[in-house]
Amino acid sequence: MKRRMMAIACLAAGLVMIGSSAQAAEPCPANGRELPVEALFGSWEARIEGEPGLAQLRLARHPDYAGVSGSIERTADGQSRSARVAGDIDDEGLLSIDESDDGQRISGVWLGELRPESCGKEFRGVWRNALDDSTHSFTLNKIGNWK
Repeated sequence: MKRRMMAIACLAAGLVMIGSSAQAAEPCPANGRELPVEALFGSWEARIEGEPGLAQLRLARHPDYAGVSGSIERTADGQSRSARVAGDIDDEGLLSIDESDDGQRISGVWLGELRPESCGKEFRGVWRNALDDSTHSFTLNKIGNWK
């Protein structure tokens, strides 16, 4: 009887611990305003409508402001080309990234909305090619966990 009571007490304690840890888990951000800038750090894959293959973005802390900077690498037809990127989450909660092929002029602009069901790991929006003013939809997916 004593063992049975002890087993029940241990089971109850375990259930309490499971319940409290589930409550302590952070909810997924509902929009970009709720996403900490650190969640943008790391590697991302981009699919851009009308462009072959995937592009790879690498984002890290921007040295001058609370945003990100990094690079994008595109590979098509066996050739690779890279550009610099910098951006942040704007006041509307949108991911806003400027892209530059030469490090001086903007060659592309990314504006995307966080997909709430992605838990901070997917943005969808429009990439604008500043050279010809064409627009293309994009999907940006985080590779790996950000926490």
